[in-house]
Amino acid sequence: MEAINEVHVAESGLIVVDVAAADDQTAFAFQEALAAMWAATSVERTTRDPGQPGVRLRCYLDMRQPLSP
Repeated sequence: MEAINEVHVAESGLIVVDVAAADDQTAFAFQEALAAMWAATSVERTTRDPGQPGVRLRCYLDMRQPLSP
């Protein structure tokens, strides 16, 4: 994965989440669960690291917003 850009964690409440999962469906389900609670970037694809099991996904959260009911 790419290096984390300073702007993504420049303020308290901003989070970079790196997910490792067995498959795309699991990774996307987790990202959707996060997005249901906080403002989160949408993710359209996962990545695979050669020689490593499963898939990877990165999303960005803004926890400064109140939790969604």
